[in-house]
Amino acid sequence: MRTFLRLKHQRHTRLSDEFQGEELRYPEELVAVFLRHYTRPGAIVLDPFAGYGTTLTVAEAMDRAGYGVETDLRRVRYARTLLRHPTRLIHGDAREIATYGLPPIDFCMTSPPFMAHNEPENVLSGEQRPDAYAAYLHDFTAIYAGIAPLLRPGARAVLEVSNLKEPGGTTMLAWDVARAVAQVLVFEGEVVIGWDQYAYGYDHSYCLVFRAP
Repeated sequence: MRTFLRLKHQRHTRLSDEFQGEELRYPEELVAVFLRHYTRPGAIVLDPFAGYGTTLTVAEAMDRAGYGVETDLRRVRYARTLLRHPTRLIHGDAREIATYGLPPIDFCMTSPPFMAHNEPENVLSGEQRPDAYAAYLHDFTAIYAGIAPLLRPGARAVLEVSNLKEPGGTTMLAWDVARAVAQVLVFEGEVVIGWDQYAYGYDHSYCLVFRAP
């Protein structure tokens, strides 16, 4: 795969009115690009932060089996209405992913909840603490430690993430997440995605590529 891609930050489907103020999905085409490169029809695909089900719906449309975990019950209920196999989307916590009886995974892709270094609350746990950002990164290591045994030998895990440029300073989120996950998976490198429009002070994001050890 090329290490720099240009894509349009456009979604092919519109969220229901309930979620219009929460539009955080990555485009379907981003998922399709990686599924075409790393998987074949019949592959089992996991999204540990499934959100509105983008990864799963694209996987199903491409004849892959999509599994996911999402903590927000409203999003789970919505996403299940879009899926041919709604029970494969689990209402749960990615930090407990090893307990959900998931099948062996051929490919894992997600865009996780972003967090700035100065936020007081760990967005993965909802816990307020002085070291919330450090706890957030620690949770990433724990989550992917749970995913690692599920990955088939040589299977890839991809995280789409951006650094965050804000008035209070820049959070090196992409690089911090890369270091956290690299403690339990093998970091292969990054694919830079140049977008026609984006947020967080940038016009690009990173797809961090790891493989099972």
